Amino acid sequence: MITRVNQNLGLLDPAVAPRAAAHLEREGWALLPGVLTADEVAELADDVQRVYREYEADVRHRLADYSEFRYEMYNRSAVVQQLIGHRAVLDVIEPVLGPDCHVIANQAWNNPPDHGGGPWHCDAGPHVPRPEGVPWDDRIPYPIFVVGVHFWLSPISAAEGPTAVVPGSHRSGRLPPRDQLWDPDLTFDGRGSVTPEAEPGDVLMFVSDVWHRGSPATLDGKGRLFVQCHYGRRDIAQRVLPTARVNHVAPQAVARIGSTRERQLLGLHEPRFYDG
Repeated sequence: MITRVNQNLGLLDPAVAPRAAAHLEREGWALLPGVLTADEVAELADDVQRVYREYEADVRHRLADYSEFRYEMYNRSAVVQQLIGHRAVLDVIEPVLGPDCHVIANQAWNNPPDHGGGPWHCDAGPHVPRPEGVPWDDRIPYPIFVVGVHFWLSPISAAEGPTAVVPGSHRSGRLPPRDQLWDPDLTFDGRGSVTPEAEPGDVLMFVSDVWHRGSPATLDGKGRLFVQCHYGRRDIAQRVLPTARVNHVAPQAVARIGSTRERQLLGLHEPRFYDG
């Protein structure tokens, strides 16, 4: 665990952090029950639905369907803006990301009852790539750069397709095996996945490097509604808006760009995972 020491980082005594922070660091995920009250869930769900009515879906990749998502939620909802600073969440993620961590992406999800889930993946990363067969030294806490958080606004049982996580896989330094991207029995280091079910108001958090996926819904599922927020270390760039819209490049410098690599060097990147 880490903390800010003036302009630099130092180690934080784990004894001063909540147990959930230690679980997040060790297992790659944590579930916080009852973070939001029923009234808070209702207010948040109403405002999220308002955003879906008032804003068209953002198209950040030309070939993708974005109808289930809405981006830059803290810009579009005062309720969400207040939500992402919930102290119960920050108390868990600040010990692993630092007390000056910030939001790098913030979306809402409204999955239909028949959503098919998705493949095993990492959210960007792995941030410390490593070949198979090279174990991580347990004396060194595995560095965490981004934590994804799901604020559940609807009941999440096996029928709705919970977010599944393979515990400890964030320490692998590898992506999920390509021949098992849809395998529900995927394991890492002899451990299979967990699919935490949840009630409205519960909060699921997971390390960006951990192998995870949305499980497929069953015939009696009722869909999933939640706010997703990715928190990153201060050193990780925000992706709430694409770099084409928010950047540090003057118009005259843009006019001089002569290659894709030069665009990247100036910070004008094509959207990737956190961008959309």
